[in-house]
Amino acid sequence: MNSNHIDRHPLPPLTVGVMGSAGGKLSAEVCQRVRKLGEEVARRGYVLVTGAASGIPHEAVLGAKAAGGIVVGISPALNLAEHVNKYHGPTRGYDTIIYTGSGLMGREIENIRSCDVVVFAAGRSGTLGEFAIAYDEGKVIGALTRTGGVTDHLREIIDIMQKKTEAIITYNPDPVALMDELEAIYQQRILPGYLKTIEGHNPDGLLEVV
Repeated sequence: MNSNHIDRHPLPPLTVGVMGSAGGKLSAEVCQRVRKLGEEVARRGYVLVTGAASGIPHEAVLGAKAAGGIVVGISPALNLAEHVNKYHGPTRGYDTIIYTGSGLMGREIENIRSCDVVVFAAGRSGTLGEFAIAYDEGKVIGALTRTGGVTDHLREIIDIMQKKTEAIITYNPDPVALMDELEAIYQQRILPGYLKTIEGHNPDGLLEVV
């Protein structure tokens, strides 16, 4: 789906979240694929959203920024000083960092809800929490498989939970093919609802009545 499809409507660009391990052992091959994912998000005219963390999220940031994309970080910190000194968060590659002051677990809600689609790669306990929110809230979810960690066990986790939601999940080890699949799902399942929502809506909003 060409990004111009969205540009013809008074909607913000599609936002793609990338969630995954902020630490631990990450192979060069996995990091390369995540960077390619970030590049694809930018190349298609979308906005990348991450938790403003190192590791997997930052690989996607570097890929998106190298391709001229727009990147938003959702930080657990209260301000820049805390982001750098307490959380040791990255600052390179972001167009803006939103400081939630909610801590690592608390900011996961803002992180997930800021995305139209969410991609998971590798991952540890924090990524599992983000997946639980995305799954419970019926998000469109992509799993970049063969990256290890939580992502390679999502099918098992879903089976264990035995809970059906409105979430739509697609699995693919190739970042380009995964983005193709997510675009198709978004266009078929999400965009029509968005367009119906804004029918007759003033794109500049309305002044509040005092």
